[in-house]
Amino acid sequence: MTLSKALAPGASRGARAAQVLAGTALLAAASQISVPMFPVPMTLQTLAVLSIGMAMGTRMGVLTVAAWLAEGFMGLPVLANGGSTAAFFGPTAGFLLGFVAMVAVAGIAADRGVKSFLGLTVAGLIAGVVLYVPGLAWPALVMGKAMPDLLAGWMMPFVLGDIVKAVLAALIVSGGWSWLARR
Repeated sequence: MTLSKALAPGASRGARAAQVLAGTALLAAASQISVPMFPVPMTLQTLAVLSIGMAMGTRMGVLTVAAWLAEGFMGLPVLANGGSTAAFFGPTAGFLLGFVAMVAVAGIAADRGVKSFLGLTVAGLIAGVVLYVPGLAWPALVMGKAMPDLLAGWMMPFVLGDIVKAVLAALIVSGGWSWLARR
């Protein structure tokens, strides 16, 4: 059972749809908190994606991130720095697609009943690695960037922040489980 199901057992389809919309709102807000960096700003998107996956599970998490991407593709200002449809065709599009894989990996842990801080942290770190696969493959393919350049400029500056965000997501969700257990 996931945290979202534990908090709202037997929720109707309407309630689940509201959870998805709340998740997209959280993700949109987290996307606007950023530190300018190249090639992408450092945002709280990964924290939100991990938290959504760890709390909602694979199915609801993927649905939430897909809905957020659809909102961005329609031109709504939900992506980092307000983003636009062009983000889906630029050099960082692989990271947008990678968020789907990231939330799925975090969601798998939730679906399998992982509730502990340590277990969720490990899941978050693995999900973070998964994000970089399409994130780095896309610019390698469309821009002809060499992998050493991508690792040095497109990954390494973000690794420490991504580790911290994986730990924070695990704290948030394991804390939610602890709170629920005390009720």
